[in-house]
Amino acid sequence: MPSLLLLPGDGIGPEVIEQVRRVSGWMTAHGNFHLELAERAFGGASYDANGTPLTQEAEAAALASDAVLMGAVGGPKWAGVARGDRPEAGLLRLRKAMDAFANLRPALCFEALADASSLKREFVAGLDILIVRELTSGVYFGEPRGIETLADGSRRGVDTQVYTEAEIERVARVAFDLARGRRNKVTSAEKSNVMETGVLWRDVVTRLHARDYADVELEHMLADNAAMQLVKAPKQFDVILTDNLFGDILSDEAAMLTGSLGMLPSAALSYAGKPGLYEPVHGSAPDIAGQGLANPLAAILSFGMALRWSLDRPDLEERLSAAVRAALDAGARTRDLGGSDTTQQMGDAVLKALAAQ
Repeated sequence: MPSLLLLPGDGIGPEVIEQVRRVSGWMTAHGNFHLELAERAFGGASYDANGTPLTQEAEAAALASDAVLMGAVGGPKWAGVARGDRPEAGLLRLRKAMDAFANLRPALCFEALADASSLKREFVAGLDILIVRELTSGVYFGEPRGIETLADGSRRGVDTQVYTEAEIERVARVAFDLARGRRNKVTSAEKSNVMETGVLWRDVVTRLHARDYADVELEHMLADNAAMQLVKAPKQFDVILTDNLFGDILSDEAAMLTGSLGMLPSAALSYAGKPGLYEPVHGSAPDIAGQGLANPLAAILSFGMALRWSLDRPDLEERLSAAVRAALDAGARTRDLGGSDTTQQMGDAVLKALAAQ
């Protein structure tokens, strides 16, 4: 029986993960689908209970599962905690432990939400972009890092951007392989004009393309230009390949093209046979936590990605995506989408659409 570990986390995380539980339960009852669910504290919730954002037992449970689905972590409550014990540090450690190096972040504009975007309908209607972000290296993991006091008493902060050829090539392969099943175009975004890691990134991607993926269209684009082009003409993109830092920024920008950050799921994959890590792109939103205002669709769609990539049920992922589309077409809207439905009511709408299939 396939297994899914739930890490609800902090803020609105438990609320959106609860709707995933409901969807999973419906599929178990109606979809000839058996799934073993387990749950562990994670992030700030784990720090409060265990003194660490990720216990060794929770990490072991994640590595022993077929897939891991988390809600969100962090919030001002833990702002004064030592950096290595903050909720976000637990997430970085989990990604590294799982070797989840390829982060897939689709930015898909549902037809019913084309008018919810900050851009005009003609720029986003039919939008379908996939951002492939390297997730376990780069500036978030590089050493040395820290804040030091200089001889004159002033302070200096240091973060180090580091990439190896192997780290770049393995995530580039994922992007090229996925592009072959889409519109066959990869845009590689870096800052080779000012960063040595950008020079290496462009060189490795270019060589790999010439050697193994000459059938795929490849363009190189500086990351700041990519940010501008996402707003100017987003439908020019198919697959965007980029590093950890730029991928973090560009994927959030792309999310808003779809109408709301609450609509964007993600998957973080390793090599075949290893568990995948799935999470909505949105944060913990502590300002609305516990009020039933959160949009659960990004979490539900992240569960759909787990069905496809880790649980060997792409048929159920397709049914779930169709149900989300039908719920939106029927007018279901949480506050971030301009409506008044609660988190529970949005979950109800998806379950109703599943039942109507």
